Amino acid sequence: MESFLIKGGVPLHGEITISGSKNAALPIMAATLLTGEPCVIRRVPDLSDTRFMARILESLGAEAKLAGGTLTVRARKIRGYADYELVRKMRGSICIMGPLLGRLKKARVSLPGGCIIGARPINLHLKGFEALGAKVEIEGGYIDAAARQLAGASVFLGGRAGSTVLGTANVMMAATLAEGVTVIESAACEPEVVDLANFLKAMGAKISGAGSPTITIIGVPKLHGAEHEVIPDRIEAATFAIAAAATDGEVMLRGARADHLRAVLDKLNEAGVLIQVRGGNLRVRRGKKLNAVDVTTLPYSGFPTDVQAQMMSLLALAPGISIITERIFESRFMHVSELARLGADIEIEGPSAIVKGGRPLSGAPVMASDLRASAALVIAGLAAGGTTQVNRIYHLDRGYEGMDVKLRRLGARIQRVQEK
Repeated sequence: MESFLIKGGVPLHGEITISGSKNAALPIMAATLLTGEPCVIRRVPDLSDTRFMARILESLGAEAKLAGGTLTVRARKIRGYADYELVRKMRGSICIMGPLLGRLKKARVSLPGGCIIGARPINLHLKGFEALGAKVEIEGGYIDAAARQLAGASVFLGGRAGSTVLGTANVMMAATLAEGVTVIESAACEPEVVDLANFLKAMGAKISGAGSPTITIIGVPKLHGAEHEVIPDRIEAATFAIAAAATDGEVMLRGARADHLRAVLDKLNEAGVLIQVRGGNLRVRRGKKLNAVDVTTLPYSGFPTDVQAQMMSLLALAPGISIITERIFESRFMHVSELARLGADIEIEGPSAIVKGGRPLSGAPVMASDLRASAALVIAGLAAGGTTQVNRIYHLDRGYEGMDVKLRRLGARIQRVQEK
């Protein structure tokens, strides 16, 4: 396996372009299964997850080519069966179920595997399919869903930690080809849901309300091919903004959408980070000093759980006590023990992490446990004195396009090496 070797203490300076959003691209890629006509998706990030999703599309019978950030798909004839060996490798692949059920009126998909950051149940997805008239059964590790015809219905998708993003996407995709009107209440409001809705509308779907808690879909008999450009990745933008502040550098993030990052920018500003919005770009630099702040993760438009770990690395450098409360996933503090190896003083109390910041960090070997924890360790390593080795960076390759390349462009001393 590969790791990152980081010689820290170098402020980041320069500019980078934010890649397309992974969390938007995956359901949009799945949505191409809803039509037999050609679809072209641009600004698809080159990640292990997007490459794997292209493989899943091919396994279902579609012609799929991903090259140079552009995905071309034609799913003329597809099958409704996705086996365990494919789906187990990526939880996001569950979003193929809605398109398969919508187009074929049947789907057989392996239950996705577990997740280290906590339970991510799909019961709300299945509840939505049943509301549309599908009969759903789970047996032998597979989900079977089938209906003679899907019919529009009112669906409530609120869960323990709020609305479900992939569940909203799955039900919305299935409902585009259902008879009648579907109303999704307590729908996820994330920009990625809006991006999917925009692609579906380009295919001929009739959708209104995306970006609000109530989405209305009027079913149509058929969808056609379309072209679409994926939105910029707000989590990547937040990660590089935090890295700039943590290293006391100054970075221009080209293509970052400030309107997708309000909660993050607000907390960074409170923490003493200076941010200028220039058209579609963000310029980020640290102010005179960092401040301790309290952060609580919430569904959009609140502070995203996918930026919690990175923010913790920054607050470990801020003098004073910060309290970070995780309200989305119950096990998303796996990075705390690894940050402690770099010198961070953090204690866990229930759903909160108490960060006693201001101590200098020093390099050490650390182990990444998940995608965003990996990013947090990279940020801490960039800010620490000495050398940090971040192991198991395959997590990072799932969600950050060429992170080491972009960081070197900003002056970071980081290289990809084989783990010893």
